[in-house]
Amino acid sequence: MIKEAESRLKAKQINPTAMRLLVLEFLTKQSAAISLNDLEKGMAPSDRITLYRTLKTFEEKGLVHSIEDGSGATKYALCDEDCDAENHHDLHVHFYCNNCRETFCLPNTSIPEMALPEGFQQQEMNLIIKGVCKVCNSIA
Repeated sequence: MIKEAESRLKAKQINPTAMRLLVLEFLTKQSAAISLNDLEKGMAPSDRITLYRTLKTFEEKGLVHSIEDGSGATKYALCDEDCDAENHHDLHVHFYCNNCRETFCLPNTSIPEMALPEGFQQQEMNLIIKGVCKVCNSIA
């Protein structure tokens, strides 16, 4: 796992420090997007600033993407392999569960193309669907 994580970081031109390897390993094991607070709790006792800088580096290099799901906390999830520092190519829908408050990437559900009025230039797009996830729905 460490060699694979190291290769993945190097492919994104990220220096594979011990902390970056640990954060990548942690992110790989997540089934939903996580906030900085979630990462900090899961990797205690780690320095919050170091974790934040690691996430920002990963985002800048196209390894993770950030999600604003309306919960008040930015969440992060691993990108598709074809994302890079210039472009995040993983324009997909995200699902926020109102019950468990988890945010899930739905990579097979693309955001529909939007026609903008003349003179408008798109720089980013985000689509959040809110409801109840399949795990919470099966419990209800």
